[in-house]
Amino acid sequence: MTLVIPNQIYTGILYKPRRQYSMNLANIHPQRSACFTKSVELIHFHCSRRRGVGVRRLITMAGKQNTEENQSKQQIPLITPYQLGSFSLSHRVVLAPLTRQRSYNYIPQPHAILYYSQRSSPGGLLIAEATGVSDSAQGYPDTPGIWTEEQVEAWKPIVNGVHEKGGVFFCQIWHTGRASHVHYQPNGQAPISSTDRKISGQVVLPNGKDVADYSTPRALKAEEIPQIINDFRLAARNAIKAGFDGVEIHGAHGYLLDQFMKDGVNNRADQYGGTLENRCRFPLEVVEAVANEIGADRVGIRLSPFAQYLESIDSDPEALGLYMAEALNKYNILYAHYVEPRLVTSFEPVATNKSLLPMRKAFKGSFLVAGGYDREDGNAAIASGKADLVVYGRIFLANPDLPRRFELNAPLNKYNRNTFYIPDPVVGYTDYPFLE
Repeated sequence: MTLVIPNQIYTGILYKPRRQYSMNLANIHPQRSACFTKSVELIHFHCSRRRGVGVRRLITMAGKQNTEENQSKQQIPLITPYQLGSFSLSHRVVLAPLTRQRSYNYIPQPHAILYYSQRSSPGGLLIAEATGVSDSAQGYPDTPGIWTEEQVEAWKPIVNGVHEKGGVFFCQIWHTGRASHVHYQPNGQAPISSTDRKISGQVVLPNGKDVADYSTPRALKAEEIPQIINDFRLAARNAIKAGFDGVEIHGAHGYLLDQFMKDGVNNRADQYGGTLENRCRFPLEVVEAVANEIGADRVGIRLSPFAQYLESIDSDPEALGLYMAEALNKYNILYAHYVEPRLVTSFEPVATNKSLLPMRKAFKGSFLVAGGYDREDGNAAIASGKADLVVYGRIFLANPDLPRRFELNAPLNKYNRNTFYIPDPVVGYTDYPFLE
């Protein structure tokens, strides 16, 4: 970086006042050069009023000021830079993929431009809400898809809004599997899964009002699985076409990939069931196909081995989580995003002595954690090396400027759970206030 100082401001200070004076800041102090842009005004101020002070002296003064500011930030682990593959992040606070149910007819809407851009910051990572890979992937009202050209085009201005703020944007791609109803499925067919065992309880129907029992799923035949893998591959291609920087494969929280991994759901007797290796085969085939399509350096995956959402339970979650962490290394993907063991059947943390640390140590890429984090334990996770990045959901929803609030240790807005899933394009969506 080179700072160019116009001579008319500095006449009387420099030995050659009629020449433009330029200085390579990296040569002065490599550690400070990236911070000097905002110091130019300070230098202008002093040089126009303190004629006896040399430019090098003033640049050193400005550099000291910026260094002190940076040292202050470095005392907040969450507000430190991180190199996520080719993406230079300015902080460690990540927006979680949050289902918002405001994409009418499964098409992203213009109001999402404001929603995501509000939560964008220079060098901040955002993960978009779960986005269906095909017309059989849906299980909730008004959740977005990315399998049609219309959906791809609708995503483009939303992605552009994030990029204009300097953010990094990944699209989470999913298939709900048995967590669905025949009313969501093409031609009213049965939802697909690893099994024919249904979920107890009820699901909200596409009109957003009525509820019904979950439909009995149909167990995929082995020869059908390559088509589902291809749906994920094409969705990843479409995400890049829409401008996303990468994709996160949703392998968590009781949805299709999780339904194959967990032995409490998967009761198959073929190459996709039984042993841990067999149960993880389908998710890993999805990872491989997506990585081959868009590049492993653009791929992440979310996993929740300890969670029991939608009755997706495993008898040995530690072994499952560790097996996946080790197996993923083969594909050199960008990151693994694990949900903390303290989230089991609800999104409220519970006490546990279980840990993600073995998975953290086993996985060679960047490691993201989520699950009930606040500022204090997020900082602790980064400072201890437990995680590279911390993913925030509800409090990021309610505080669109969350990284700034964490930096200042400012009070947080309270989230309103009643507005999480309503279709309103403003209320509970873009109306949470920023710091003054």
